Amino acid sequence: IIAGGTGEFEAGISKDGQTREHALLAYTLGVRQLIVAVNKMDTTKWSEDRFNEIVKETSNFIKKVGYNPKAVAFVPISGWHGDNMLEESANMPWYKGWT
Repeated sequence: IIAGGTGEFEAGISKDGQTREHALLAYTLGVRQLIVAVNKMDTTKWSEDRFNEIVKETSNFIKKVGYNPKAVAFVPISGWHGDNMLEESANMPWYKGWT
């Protein structure tokens, strides 16, 4: 789970951030398949641009760790509102992937 909120994602992906640490630990422990949920999309007003920015930055990092970003599913969600948790969200009609 990656926080998509402004400042939250940046803190997690920074040099000493938890997102980096968790990806590295997962790979080191043998996890080879990832599904990345980009949470708090409601705080970004369901922004496709923000989601794509997070996918790009995260993909660049996980590739360095050893993952193939093309094999990683990225899903925009809002845990607070339940968007894309079980069913497609009307708030993100631009997203056509997994829910």
